Amino acid sequence: MAKITVKNPIIDINGDEMARVLWDRIRESLIKPFLDLKLMEFDLGIENRNKTNDEITKEAALAIKKHFVGVKCATITPDDRRVTEYNLKKKFPSPNGTIRNILNGTIFREPIIIKNIPKIVSHWNESVVIARHAFGDIYKSKEINIKKKGKLTLRFESDDDKEVIEETIHNFNSSGVGISYFNIDSSIKDFAHSCFNFAIKRKIPLFLSTKNTILQKYDEKFKNIFEDIYEEQFKDKFNEYNITYQHRLIDDMVACIMKWSGGF
Repeated sequence: MAKITVKNPIIDINGDEMARVLWDRIRESLIKPFLDLKLMEFDLGIENRNKTNDEITKEAALAIKKHFVGVKCATITPDDRRVTEYNLKKKFPSPNGTIRNILNGTIFREPIIIKNIPKIVSHWNESVVIARHAFGDIYKSKEINIKKKGKLTLRFESDDDKEVIEETIHNFNSSGVGISYFNIDSSIKDFAHSCFNFAIKRKIPLFLSTKNTILQKYDEKFKNIFEDIYEEQFKDKFNEYNITYQHRLIDDMVACIMKWSGGF
């Protein structure tokens, strides 16, 4: 039987432990015998990330950015125990986080519904697609351990020295921990465009879920950018396909997901 020719290369990202073993079996048994395909291989196993000081992860991400398609195995994000187990130089960051920030893309997760596999929620007759913003947030956060009494602040200084914004986060009377993370308007706009275009392509309704009642600047920024882009660029197209866009609080959205039958 002639192999199917695949025109463009695919980035093949190997991983750790059983994911590495299973992917090798899949590749050798189900892919290579049937496809004439160039695989550009990158080994993101923890030992190789340690050997290359994690440069291999950046190289893999840039290759995906150039060639558009990559397949990645599960990888270890090391904790203190793994650092000792593998004798690592340091606690390397999540490879997924590094790749996401370089690609500045949107992650769409969609379950595969198979008739002979029972569904956890029996009335989910269609898939629920989850879109996740893949830039900034916890993957680019900075954390500190706090061991003494003192004040934790959040401070912004503009490059022209004309604006300083400072907020007191907490006055510590004992030990604790702190974290700070961020996002940028351009990435949120890209995220919005990805979501709206995906909904149009699949002709399914779109919901943005936030906790803007609590995060009245951070999550509110997402809500406002989505609403502006929808009204200015996508509303007519959504009406044409008879699909809708709504913002809902995360609490309400979870309840709706459990109640509805999917297809959004």
